Amino acid sequence: MSGHSKWHTIKHKKGALDAKRGKLFTKLIKEITIAARSGGTGDVNQNARLRKAVSDAKAGNMPADTIDRAIKRGTGELEGVQYDEITYEGYAPGGVAVMVEVTTDNRNRTVAEIRSTFAKNGGNLGETGSVGWMFHRKGQIIIEGGAKGEDEMMELALEAGADDFQAEEGSYQILTAPEDFLTVLDNIKAQGIEPISAEVAMIPQNTVDSLEPTVARAVMKLYDTLDDHDDVQNVYMNYEPSEADME
Repeated sequence: MSGHSKWHTIKHKKGALDAKRGKLFTKLIKEITIAARSGGTGDVNQNARLRKAVSDAKAGNMPADTIDRAIKRGTGELEGVQYDEITYEGYAPGGVAVMVEVTTDNRNRTVAEIRSTFAKNGGNLGETGSVGWMFHRKGQIIIEGGAKGEDEMMELALEAGADDFQAEEGSYQILTAPEDFLTVLDNIKAQGIEPISAEVAMIPQNTVDSLEPTVARAVMKLYDTLDDHDDVQNVYMNYEPSEADME
């Protein structure tokens, strides 16, 4: 999984642009609403997923009243759109595996649009389970390489309850079991370290790290197009772009 944080670098940069376009708020509101509904409570102290969603919203400068309304729509205190969570699986050009997590109020519309996006960008939407076996759900925390020395950071991560630690190109990747994610994250933040990104993600077991330039560009285009879709919350691939591909 070496180099996987490159996707997080892309998402981090895109996040700043999304905030300007208002798209980031839309995704955050959906996540808060779903988290409040699925967790059965609007209390962030009793709902770990909601606590993370609210934390992300605050980091994105979302107004408190917007957060509160999203929570109340999730708990049913306010009327609102009912969202469903769906994961689509498929292949990008070059046989790259793709997982797409969406939150939608219209399944038929969304699946048609996601299928069309794959087709128009040289990929194809697969059946459930077609690529899911290639990924594991893990808590993933990416930290700037200069935050601490490698040995010190590894010791801190493992003592905090992490499953794995990897030093990468200018960053550290910390992996956790999903249920341990927030505990590990809180322990790391308590040391004065603010991660570049932190989320429960689908991590590929094996990766593709070499593609022809034209294929690499097509994969990146598919990623961007899917990620820009209003219903898409997350896009995961088992391709690790090189620095040249990213440029």
